[in-house]
Amino acid sequence: MTDMTNRSLQQVLKNDSKIFYGIFAVGFVLFLLIAVLAQVGHWQWRSWLPGAESEKSLIGGVKAAVYTFMSHLT
Repeated sequence: MTDMTNRSLQQVLKNDSKIFYGIFAVGFVLFLLIAVLAQVGHWQWRSWLPGAESEKSLIGGVKAAVYTFMSHLT
């Protein structure tokens, strides 16, 4: 009985992990697209994305924005 419960719990955690990384990937691509378009347009995009205000690089700013976005989901 315990072995079956452990396997079920491991499967649930594995599925949750896949969902988390899926949401992260979609958010990263979306925020990256916004940042690249704004960068090409010479706009101040860092103030648009929460968490990206103090980042110097494009990827660092996008990653910070996605982590801030993800923290609001949990």
